[in-house]
Amino acid sequence: MTRQEQLNRREGTTHPEEPRRGGSSRLRTAIIGFGISGRVFHAPLIEGDESYALEAIVTSNPERAAAVRKAYPRARVLASPEELFSRIDKGSLALELVVIGTPPVTHKTLAKAALERRLHVVVDKPFVPKSEEGEELIAAAAAAGRCLTVFQNRRWDGDFLTVQRLIRDGKLGEIRTFESRFEWWMPEGFGNWRDEALVAEGGGILYDLGAHLIDQAIQLFGPVTEVHGETSRHGDVTQSDAEQEAFLSLLHLSGTRSRLWMNGQAARPGPRFHVMGSRAAYTKWGLDGQEKALAEGQVPNDAQYGVEPPETWGSIGVSDISTSVPTLNGNYPRFYRQLAQALHGVGSAPVDPRDAVAVLKVIEIARQQQKTSVSAAAD
Repeated sequence: MTRQEQLNRREGTTHPEEPRRGGSSRLRTAIIGFGISGRVFHAPLIEGDESYALEAIVTSNPERAAAVRKAYPRARVLASPEELFSRIDKGSLALELVVIGTPPVTHKTLAKAALERRLHVVVDKPFVPKSEEGEELIAAAAAAGRCLTVFQNRRWDGDFLTVQRLIRDGKLGEIRTFESRFEWWMPEGFGNWRDEALVAEGGGILYDLGAHLIDQAIQLFGPVTEVHGETSRHGDVTQSDAEQEAFLSLLHLSGTRSRLWMNGQAARPGPRFHVMGSRAAYTKWGLDGQEKALAEGQVPNDAQYGVEPPETWGSIGVSDISTSVPTLNGNYPRFYRQLAQALHGVGSAPVDPRDAVAVLKVIEIARQQQKTSVSAAAD
């Protein structure tokens, strides 16, 4: 059964070509971009949430456009952001929300265009290439009186939610060091814009994966007072100036030290989490399975969505004595549920864009350190 057929069954719709009924209360939404971001994350999560009506998807790629028509036949397929905004200006397309899932170098321009039309905006991470651009967008959203938020979906990874709970419940005691990794073996690269994007365009693994790891660390332990960064690029260094591997050591105001690794060329990845406290430590291997499940077509409403099998659970213990800890269910749909509530006047946006600016400032400090080190070595 296809994703659309499953959703039709859930909604009681027998003819997918018919327009939605009673959809006036739904948040009319458009997605700009149908690469990994739009196709794997945003479109399934939005379509699976009854608070939203997916009205349009923007892609200039003919194969992706065909995929949109097959998976989301109710949504208009538009060839460019310019066409989307032109339809809005002419009144032929009414929207409340625009989701931006394009390369980061385009985020500022597209978000500003949406805010100028008094639309709420979701921007995928990394927010923008420069922290000052993020601050500019925050000011633009305030001036427009519209919600601006950033898709930091990894806040709802099952393993991260588990770490959060263990810390909150005091199971580990006072956290002294927090080790977190996104590592895998992709020696040929991502196979998309990430392989060639420059640092000035938001390229590099610090922007791509570091935006998640830094955000998670700050969510757990608060503001950062000290940053040490190391970055590397392997193979063809003429293709881009962006790093393919990075390590960050962060000292938080709370006193906890976070050590973060990002590597797409790790032949043998380390543990996803290794958290050491005054009472016990928690270790977890493997990555959250939600991205893989969504990419394979599982719908967020499926009863098994976000459920991790016992064989991949982490463990808590001291020395050689440990106990398995069930991983909490992953919950990416919560981002859009919370956003819908906020747009209807209940609670706050799922991610404060100022959090994303704080992440960018950490990245900028780490990159500046690398420039200083290179310059000193050359003298």
